[in-house]
Amino acid sequence: MIADAIAESLKPLNITVDEFSELVIRLLDYSVITRDKSQVEAKLYDRFVQCEALVEDYFLIMRIRLQHDIKFCFIRVFPPGATVPGMIDIDDTTFNSGFRVKPSQQDIAAILVLRVEYEKSLREGQVDEKGCVLIPLESLAISHKNLLKRPLPDSHTERLSIFKRLRQLRLIDFNIDDDLNLNDSWISIQPSITSFVSDEVLSVLYPADVSMMNKEMQDVL
Repeated sequence: MIADAIAESLKPLNITVDEFSELVIRLLDYSVITRDKSQVEAKLYDRFVQCEALVEDYFLIMRIRLQHDIKFCFIRVFPPGATVPGMIDIDDTTFNSGFRVKPSQQDIAAILVLRVEYEKSLREGQVDEKGCVLIPLESLAISHKNLLKRPLPDSHTERLSIFKRLRQLRLIDFNIDDDLNLNDSWISIQPSITSFVSDEVLSVLYPADVSMMNKEMQDVL
């Protein structure tokens, strides 16, 4: 049985079946593990490094794809049929499933602008040792309006909801949940933003109409 084979493969690694299960469930549930995010994710990331080949084989059965960024220590999983930036597409991967949950149009718009801001800071050398870019929310709002010809949502609740979803995807980070305003809030763009928007999609942002950008972005996601 597969379970017995996995258990045998884990023995030399000193990893239990329950620990392997915890790692797999976390990846399927969150879709991403970032080592610097928390002690829990650091533990799970280190466990993944120990049994990476086994996790890949396990996911291969379901045609789930893994992206492991060794430099910035994060892992992201992609559902069957997804296009993964930097990875060769697999033939015959047509798949229809609720496992693939696409961000809303507002989320997509914010992700596009965040990717542009990350690229600009990368070219200017304004990236920290962990590959993160810190920008004021006000700058993001200005870029959002300039690039997409529409502002961020005026509603504080709606704006906060978008950024919380992007934080859950490990695309950004911020510390203030209750007072995210345009005047004095900052957002840290995580290097995993590059796994959501490929260089090909980025290249159509200058210039491109909003509908084209959204279509390209949805294809990536």
